[in-house]
Amino acid sequence: MIFDTHAHYDDEAYEEDREDILKLIRQDGVGLVTDVGATIASTKKAVALSEQYDFIYAAVGVHPEGVEELTNQDMDWLCELAKREKVVAIGEIGLDYYYEDPKRDIQKIWFRKQLEVARKTGLPVVIHSRDAAQDTLDIIKEEHGEQIGGVIHCFSYGKEMAQVYLDMGFYLGIGGVVTFKNGKKLKEVVKCTPIERIVLETDAPYLTPEPNRGKRNASHYLKYVAQEIAQLKGMTAKEVIDVTTKNAKEMYRI
Repeated sequence: MIFDTHAHYDDEAYEEDREDILKLIRQDGVGLVTDVGATIASTKKAVALSEQYDFIYAAVGVHPEGVEELTNQDMDWLCELAKREKVVAIGEIGLDYYYEDPKRDIQKIWFRKQLEVARKTGLPVVIHSRDAAQDTLDIIKEEHGEQIGGVIHCFSYGKEMAQVYLDMGFYLGIGGVVTFKNGKKLKEVVKCTPIERIVLETDAPYLTPEPNRGKRNASHYLKYVAQEIAQLKGMTAKEVIDVTTKNAKEMYRI
């Protein structure tokens, strides 16, 4: 049974056939999915999906690209949402320096505030970090992220940074990029990371693995990610799926 630890089925990319695609992934070996909020609106949709489908859980939070409009009242609201039975994490939260806006100082403020929500609620975090390796790590250390736990989503840094997070008790989220020909750095990270610290994720509808790269992503394509990880680690794909599903349940405390 595949556990997709990070998808966005609330996204408008599934507006016309959401029910059909969710039925399809279930038929094709996907047992559990965590739908991850990225804005206030998508967080509401993620929670709604988790309450509509028994195999979907929700993470609640605001992606760094959407933090400019946040208020302290929104943090209170996240704390309340976190009490719901199907909410298993705070995320996705973090830093993204790929674009100029939101300004880095604003991103850092709301990253810290959402880490505090996780601490208050006792939930793990789903960390987004793009082109912001050192600042992300510095904040997580300063806020004692090792006491919170969670996953570094779509891990994109090198082996040394991976080891730092592993030493802190975090899991690494591995998805379609590991199947790409230009994904050599991530392949090296996977080789060096204990399988017990890896979880599978799609980031659907994005980052579709080979051989479907360029198409809309969906959770059943994780079988290709599992096959690639298996090849890198000298395991079978079934072993990878079994262990990563166990990891995901432990991480999300399901």
